[in-house]
Amino acid sequence: MGEPTTFPLVLGLDTFGDVTYDDDNRPLSHAQTIRNIVEQGVLADQVGVDFFGIGEHHTDDFPLSASDVVLGAIAGRTTRVRLGSAVTVLSSDDPVRVFQRYSTLNAISGGRAEVILGRGSSIDSFPLFGYDLADYEELFEEKSHLFAELLKGGPVTWQGKTRASLSEQDVVPHTESGPFPAWIGVGGSPQSVIRAARHGFSLMLAIIGGSPSRFAPFSKLFHQALETLGHAALPIGVHSPGHVAATDEQAREEFWPRYLEVIRHVSKTRGFAVPTKASFLHEIGPHGALYVGSPETVAKKIAANLPALGANRFELKYGMGGLSHGALMTNIELYGTQVVPRVRELLHERGH
Repeated sequence: MGEPTTFPLVLGLDTFGDVTYDDDNRPLSHAQTIRNIVEQGVLADQVGVDFFGIGEHHTDDFPLSASDVVLGAIAGRTTRVRLGSAVTVLSSDDPVRVFQRYSTLNAISGGRAEVILGRGSSIDSFPLFGYDLADYEELFEEKSHLFAELLKGGPVTWQGKTRASLSEQDVVPHTESGPFPAWIGVGGSPQSVIRAARHGFSLMLAIIGGSPSRFAPFSKLFHQALETLGHAALPIGVHSPGHVAATDEQAREEFWPRYLEVIRHVSKTRGFAVPTKASFLHEIGPHGALYVGSPETVAKKIAANLPALGANRFELKYGMGGLSHGALMTNIELYGTQVVPRVRELLHERGH
């Protein structure tokens, strides 16, 4: 497809705040897990990672229900890494409050905030906040439209069915230098691709299984939709799980048992197929969605898939429930000091 040359290459990290374990294989408290994530974000800044994102979840094994608060703590101890959600479940939140929280983060961080919006593939927030899953599509459509209006700045006028209307409403805090970047995360819905283009959001492809190449038509659809709507080109990113260790063998040995257990657990509610060792080895291979291996192995896979998908941004969803804080810190250090520069080198060599 060819990689866009109008946008800079961005190489980031995402976490869902999976509960980490100690060296004796015992789960840490939610509080310690959250404190560890702050340290991980600070390290990401120190080793040269471009973006650090935190996903929103509301379960015992993913206790990150207030990502923006954690990002604010990281912002106070960093100077360069961009910070954002990965994702914010907009359907079960209020767009005005999300805008206000990330405008506040943008101020605290000196203009480094971003937000990735999602409908909610993990639907725990819907009953928690009193939303009906029957309204799943309407909630996201109306709220993403309102969020797009809020990003324009100035008084907002909006009317819909899912929240109170606004009439020439000033929403604070104002941003200092225009809107912060906003993305829509897409896991396989063409309608979401079109929605992102219609509202002027960048596109984040969440590729968590199967061949990444099957998402190439979504990139093409996004470009076509932007052109048809008369909108300027916008960036495309890729978010995928993985784990970096010193060697391929170490990365596999650390990641596989944790991955198996986590997928087995969530398959009960999400309908995922429980992986086998053979399916796992395929997913970490050249045609799978997982980025597991040494820095060289992971860098080569990123550098191969970004141009194939027409994307200029990659975010490794690091971490898996049961991994230790030490293993995650090593992952971050290797990613920042070895994977990031190697991907840039490989893409430069290939003329991207």
